[in-house]
Amino acid sequence: MGVFVAAMKGDRLYAPLLLSLMGLRPASLRAAVAGYRPGRGHAQHRQHADHDGQPHGGGEGHEEHGGRTRAAASGVRARGSEDVPRHAGSGRLAAGEGYEGAGYVLVDELGAALNGRQLRVRAYKIMDENGLRRVRLYDARASCLTYLATNGVPDHLLAMWAGHANVKTTKKWHVKPDVADLLPAAEAWGGLAGGV
Repeated sequence: MGVFVAAMKGDRLYAPLLLSLMGLRPASLRAAVAGYRPGRGHAQHRQHADHDGQPHGGGEGHEEHGGRTRAAASGVRARGSEDVPRHAGSGRLAAGEGYEGAGYVLVDELGAALNGRQLRVRAYKIMDENGLRRVRLYDARASCLTYLATNGVPDHLLAMWAGHANVKTTKKWHVKPDVADLLPAAEAWGGLAGGV
């Protein structure tokens, strides 16, 4: 994941791409990407269509994912705050009179609110250009939650970040440690074995 983050730095969509790696549910990510307005620390709830053309807006529950979206958007705003206005300004100049300018921060080249399909297409392009294996952005959810779990985030906060009422759900479906994650356990066991 670190290689992908390095590859996307400086990209026009750096901020929303970074947001897509923060383990949000697809609906939360859509709300954050498509609904972020300047001067506010959270995504504005609005009706928008998913990649399959189906409208989303109320379904999953704005209150349920609002806190995580706000926290994630704040973190991304801190990392990408210089890039977003600069790229938006250059897009406005290039599009001329065709620029929509709907007031959202994360927009496409014509100023319309960004959508998930556009974000995926851009992510795959960056992966291809940098010789990286194509990985679905949704798979970053498991990577993020596994990283948080193996780096000491308490269970109740891990479940809250994932949007689950119970951490058992989070760990069952999204926490997938690999061999590298087992190294601290191996080192701990080595300390025990060394004392024998």
